[in-house]
Amino acid sequence: MNLSSKPATANPSLSRRFSVAPMMDWTDRHCRFFLRQLSRHALLYTEMVTTGALINGDAERFLRHDEVEYPLALQLGGSVPADLAACARMAEAAGYDEVNLNVGCPSDRVQNNLIGACLMGHPALVADCVKAMRDAVGVEVTVKHRIGINGRDSYAELCDFVGQVREAGCRSFTVHARIAILEGLSPKENREVPPLRYDVAARLKEDFPDLEIILNGGIKTLEECETHLQRFDGVMLGREAYHNPYLLAQVDARLFGSHEPIVGRAEALRRMRPYIQRHLAAGGAMHHVTRHVLGLGQGFPGARRFRQLLSVDIHKSKEPLALLDQATSLLEGH
Repeated sequence: MNLSSKPATANPSLSRRFSVAPMMDWTDRHCRFFLRQLSRHALLYTEMVTTGALINGDAERFLRHDEVEYPLALQLGGSVPADLAACARMAEAAGYDEVNLNVGCPSDRVQNNLIGACLMGHPALVADCVKAMRDAVGVEVTVKHRIGINGRDSYAELCDFVGQVREAGCRSFTVHARIAILEGLSPKENREVPPLRYDVAARLKEDFPDLEIILNGGIKTLEECETHLQRFDGVMLGREAYHNPYLLAQVDARLFGSHEPIVGRAEALRRMRPYIQRHLAAGGAMHHVTRHVLGLGQGFPGARRFRQLLSVDIHKSKEPLALLDQATSLLEGH
């Protein structure tokens, strides 16, 4: 665990060419440690953490991470500039490379607290939040947002939002290329029902050439990533990176020009063994970690058995590490 081993300065080597999206209940520290075994260069994001959770809750638990996870960004949810500034300072002190403001989450729960996508209707407030965070820390402050919300989904309104936030000093925008519908759709439906509009995001890059524009939404393959990188400064994958994590094994070679050997599935899981041992010794449960690796078991004979071992049998075993070794052996050669 790491809370302060990095100096509190901006990381000049950080690249947003490829990143894994912040995903609630998924991109916890165990998931990020696993994904880092597959790619050295992908930028990883935490789950969204609200300012209230950090200020009033167990900040150490929410900020906890391992230095292996770098490059690493903390995503914050909030809309009170002073609170966001305080939390950005905590993030910088804890060693995070970037602080990202969530202006994309459509859930009712966060809307009631003026968090997430509803903030697209308040560009001046978002600008104030970004300025407060930028004034507080040396690491970069970025924004992840939608292309609009219902009732405020014109291109002119999107440009107004980006323009005001740019004036506050933000230089990197991750654009989920869908609007968010704030009434009547669940968060899951908001990731699927509103149509993807990559053309709108591309127009934004054309009209704001000085900004770093990262494309997010519906990207599933590295071929698609390579195509999008001809127009955008970076790509962010969400659910596909979680459900099919082994695609990250090719990211360093294909998107960053790395000549390091590509890690095999079995080797990636073997690298997790000491980490899992430490987690168990500290009183943690095996499934806290192994639930994130199930996507390694896809598309080969024995894949179903692999997933059963680590999602069902593991809860009954008195020797979970032996079960882990058995599951690892099923990945050999795949």
